[in-house]
Amino acid sequence: MVLRTAARYLWPVAALALALVFPKLAVAFGQDYYVSFGSRLLIMALLASSLNLLVGVGGMVSMGHAAFYGLGAYATGIASTQWAGTIGEHALLAWPLAMLASGALALGVGAISLRTRGVYFIMITLAFAQMLYYVFVSLKAFGGDDGMSLARRSRLAGLDLGSDVTFYYVVLALFAAVLLFLGRLGESRFGVVLRGIKDNETRMESFGFATYRFKLAAFVIAGTLAGLAGALMANQNSFVSPNMMHWEQSGVALVMVVLGGLGSLWGGLAGAAAFLLLEELLSGFTRHWQIALGVIMLAVVFFAPRGLAGLLSVER
Repeated sequence: MVLRTAARYLWPVAALALALVFPKLAVAFGQDYYVSFGSRLLIMALLASSLNLLVGVGGMVSMGHAAFYGLGAYATGIASTQWAGTIGEHALLAWPLAMLASGALALGVGAISLRTRGVYFIMITLAFAQMLYYVFVSLKAFGGDDGMSLARRSRLAGLDLGSDVTFYYVVLALFAAVLLFLGRLGESRFGVVLRGIKDNETRMESFGFATYRFKLAAFVIAGTLAGLAGALMANQNSFVSPNMMHWEQSGVALVMVVLGGLGSLWGGLAGAAAFLLLEELLSGFTRHWQIALGVIMLAVVFFAPRGLAGLLSVER
């Protein structure tokens, strides 16, 4: 028990230490590309962690989560291009605006979708995401199917976000803050009730809990955090496109959640790291690297049902 408890705290501390020195090591070895790769990994971990709140904690399997991710990216891109050279380029305006837009969309989508359950919920969230995808494909003013480019990354007072190293540390700080928030949320009354709804919603209703309101609140929180991930990815790539809203992006995030561990606080990070590292390594050997990923997914489902975070004894 003592060793297990120690391991639970050892891995997070080791991960944080590695994250802090990672850019310095990459630059020192002349592998600057991996600084950008590290930022992308953390952003995808943020997206997966937001989805894990829905799927792993609340039991709401959404196939439309990419809609909030993509809208956050577009909100940042539109603010940057339409208000170029003004407040639109400031991160303290553009990023909260992206979160607000995604949260508002999540409120509308959730208010309708959460009146259904099971496969109907999966399909209706998928339908909303695909509708938004086709809307932005048709908006030629914002690039249509070709997407739109950002002239530069957002500005943040005193920091040069144009530097990949600086941007990495900003993303790391935001991800750590979100992880801390999700950890406290999971331990709160809200998190306990949400887990209870996942286990038996009818019983929670009989206890007097307004389950619909709890699920809607979780849906909005998850959508808002996905919007932040989209805003960061827009800055990372200096480009946004409707493909960020496509159902395949929701599927990728769901795969990361399953790989990392459903309901685990560290599941999003573990799953994103595993997925992106496997993609980076296996794609160098074959174009069909997804086959190997499928085999690994089967192994995780059968032999590690709590995901990679469970194997590392950091599951919640």
